[in-house]
Amino acid sequence: MSHYKPYPAYKDSNVKLIGAIPEHWKNTRLRFVGEFRNSNVDKKSYEDGFPVLLCNYTDVYYNEFISPDLSSFMKATATAGEIDKFELQRGDIIITKDSEDPTDIGIPALVTEEIPGVVCGYHLTVIRAEDYDRARFLHRLIQSHTTKAHFFVESPGITRYGLGRDAIGNVPVALPSEQEARLLADECDRETTRIDALIQKKTRFIDLLKEKRQALATHAVIKGLNPDVKMKDSGVEWIGQMPEHWQDFRVATLFEEANRVGVADLPILSISIHDGITDKELSPEDRDRQTYQIEDRTKYKRVLPGDIAYNMMRAWQGAFGAVRVEGLVSPAYVVARPKRDFRTRYIELLLRTPMAIEEMRRFSRGIADFRMRLYWDHFRDVRVCLPPLEEQDAILAHIERETLRIGQLIDKTQRSITLLKERRAAFITAAVTGQIDLRGA
Repeated sequence: MSHYKPYPAYKDSNVKLIGAIPEHWKNTRLRFVGEFRNSNVDKKSYEDGFPVLLCNYTDVYYNEFISPDLSSFMKATATAGEIDKFELQRGDIIITKDSEDPTDIGIPALVTEEIPGVVCGYHLTVIRAEDYDRARFLHRLIQSHTTKAHFFVESPGITRYGLGRDAIGNVPVALPSEQEARLLADECDRETTRIDALIQKKTRFIDLLKEKRQALATHAVIKGLNPDVKMKDSGVEWIGQMPEHWQDFRVATLFEEANRVGVADLPILSISIHDGITDKELSPEDRDRQTYQIEDRTKYKRVLPGDIAYNMMRAWQGAFGAVRVEGLVSPAYVVARPKRDFRTRYIELLLRTPMAIEEMRRFSRGIADFRMRLYWDHFRDVRVCLPPLEEQDAILAHIERETLRIGQLIDKTQRSITLLKERRAAFITAAVTGQIDLRGA
């Protein structure tokens, strides 16, 4: 932002977080430029309540602006008093006042127009300024690094953090004139819209790269690398045509189920629908987010390199992994060891293709998605295709190279998105704290 000029003259704000502010700006606190109320309207419906729609925590957290066309409002009831206090009005700034992370608290959303019948829900605070332009400026101020730093310091807690009335009311505000506040809000809107468009374009590019990576792997493990190879009908509906010299097999021809007893000193591995099986045990922090861990490791199943393992309940989503290191997996997983000489990694990639995932769904049993299970007795009858061993190695090497290349492009694009988000936040902070003069922009 070096091309932006500072203001001609500054004065000390006497607020460490803000530092110097433009000489003609007023130094104040949020409590003096807006009123605020903590909502206590919960998600329950009561017989004596009035039907309303609730603007909930996630509506605010995931949306910078709240408008009538937001489809996530939920049905609830509220009292007449609650409706009077918390029905959304144009210019309301709603912030998240509670969080499990003190660096991720006080996230604001601006209500862009009157929304009759929609009430602010629990764990949220409504801030009302004297007019819409002032609200637009304050909305950007609450997004700034300075306000985030203030909230971080002022949100006590251990596993759950909350903002009290004083923490919100004492937010430092460097206040320009009404006309200048409108201009700064306009410039923030213009610049954030431009950056958001770039982020959206780059995000779409990442999605296309991921689709290309999946399509490349799918084509390689089902059709091979030679575009001129003679094809034949595989006789397997989900595979269709395959190279003439390839063979199809029942899973039971390639694998047999393995139920080895766990060993205490081996790492507990897990299987992801995105990345296959892990090479090491998850950290305690990550493990806490997984399913319950059994203390007695002999209750787990032991896996060896070359095995294939899958999560019975998520096989229809592609939760397969070729084992690379000795370890333990959940007793709810199915483990199979190879009976022939082939590359288990090849089978993993094959089973993670979109067509194979649909086949796994067909072989799974259950009355609903969350109850679907792929038992070994059904999985063993699935048919797969395999090229000769040397060709398996060539295909795997090709997929590895292309996956690495595409992954590097994704990482590079993701880094540029991170930089754009940082620039967006820095611009907002510089604008609302008077670090840059946008009056002639």
